[in-house]
Amino acid sequence: MPRIVFAPKFPKALLDVLMEMKPAGFDLVVTEPTGPEFFSAVKGADYFMGFARNPLGPDFYAAAPTMKLVQLISAGYNTIDLEAARRARVPVANNGGANSVAVAEHAMMLILATLKKLHWQHNNVTAGKWRVGDFAETRLYELEGKTVGIVGLGNIGKKVARRLRGFECKIVYYDIIRLPEHEEDALGVRYVLLDELLATADVVTLHTPLTSVTQNMISDRQLALMKPTAILVNTCRGPVVDERALHKALITRRIAGAGLDVMVDEPPSKDNPLLNVDTCTITPHTAGPTWENWPKAFRNAFDNILRVHAGRPPLWVVPELRDLVR
Repeated sequence: MPRIVFAPKFPKALLDVLMEMKPAGFDLVVTEPTGPEFFSAVKGADYFMGFARNPLGPDFYAAAPTMKLVQLISAGYNTIDLEAARRARVPVANNGGANSVAVAEHAMMLILATLKKLHWQHNNVTAGKWRVGDFAETRLYELEGKTVGIVGLGNIGKKVARRLRGFECKIVYYDIIRLPEHEEDALGVRYVLLDELLATADVVTLHTPLTSVTQNMISDRQLALMKPTAILVNTCRGPVVDERALHKALITRRIAGAGLDVMVDEPPSKDNPLLNVDTCTITPHTAGPTWENWPKAFRNAFDNILRVHAGRPPLWVVPELRDLVR
């Protein structure tokens, strides 16, 4: 019987959903992602399914010589040892956009929360302070009519664009792959260069993968291009933004605010200066795992495993390893 190893161990309610969706004829073993228990489970396994918290290096493939697919239920894969996967000739696939609705909604929430200074207002109220400051000094902004710049127009970026249309925003985007004009028209977006986007947008929202090209793509020079009334939102990967530069831009009021779901170090150290900036709203990398999202991610993962089991190439293989399935 083909074996799927799932890691890490989840709460029982989620494991119940997982087990209910398991394809017939497969053995599914749930384990922690490290230690003797993990290596014992993957011995003789055909598929790995789970998060990328374990880099899955050479020792993993040595323990699992029959591995056919590493199937992530997360979108990010920057922690995975891709060279080890290549040497073992095992493709690595991510979750096929299963979390795109959840992350798009979270990005919208952070945009609105940052424009309205939500966490600052909440903290004041719970501290017994009502309507701190005046409305000229503490400026709250509407989203309607604003120019929103989307950096990275993939599955999530497109869903953000569709949601922004309901707020009657002007939407511009930058991506290394430009859409055909008819697709831009259908989404209501206009292509601009990155510097132009940063200089003209009231809201900049990031939706790129983390690569050697995108690491620190938003740093001092890029933040200096932004309007002093503009805000930055990041729901992709923390290292896409230079946190030192962002902190400087916020405390000097070079930009008006930031909304972050991701950080360079997760969790951040207690002395991370961004934690003490009133204009920075932070959530703990929770954009993806909505209750509705788990079945979507499990369904995509099991579908890909079934494809490989039937002798067909997997979908959603990460770009660096797509030559393994051509």
